[in-house]
Parts: sequence; structure tokens; C-alpha cells
Amino acid sequence: MKEELFVPFVAVDEFSTLDEALEKANKTEFGLTAGVFTKDARERDRFFDRIRFGVVYSNRKGGATTGAWPGAQPFGGWKGSGATGKGAGGPYYLLQFMHEQAQTIVEDA
Repeated sequence: MKEELFVPFVAVDEFSTLDEALEKANKTEFGLTAGVFTKDARERDRFFDRIRFGVVYSNRKGGATTGAWPGAQPFGGWKGSGATGKGAGGPYYLLQFMHEQAQTIVEDA
């Protein structure tokens, strides 16, 4: 449960409450993808509020090996799964490669 492996599988563990599951999930030093299947909107919202992963989803069967939906969602992790927290393909991706520069020109009058 604490290793990040880039293979298509799902890690399954036992828990008694959603809070316990979130605590277990967030203990890892990685944070690429996490998902939840629930019909309870309050449970779903609590999951989104507390999970510390870069790509998260609820009730989505497709794309389960990466979590990110290619062409629609940025792909990037938190903690040891990503250095910046900004996912590839997201609105901040290009800005990671740019350098800001302020220029001032004063013309002789």
C-alpha cells in the first residue's frame, strides 16, 4: 500500500469508515491517483475534500488505470508523485517552462 508501481492494478484494503480509508490512503508518500465509488453525495464530497492525490474521481469505470481522462483532465500527482502539483495538460503546465521578466524602458525626453 505504500509503493508506487506503474502497472495497471488496483490496491484494495479493509476499512471501517471513510475517515479511516482516507487516513490510510493519505499516509503514503505518493499521491498520483485515487478514486471512490459511492452513491452518497456527502461521502463523495468528503472524499474530494480530504484526499491528497493529484488525479481523483468518483464513480468512473473507464480510464481506471491512470485516473486521468486523456485530453480532458491534467495528469499529475502530489507529494512524491509530482514535483509541482501541476499536472501535464492542465492550465499551469506550460507556465512551468516559462520565466517571468519585467522590462522597463525610459526614453530620453
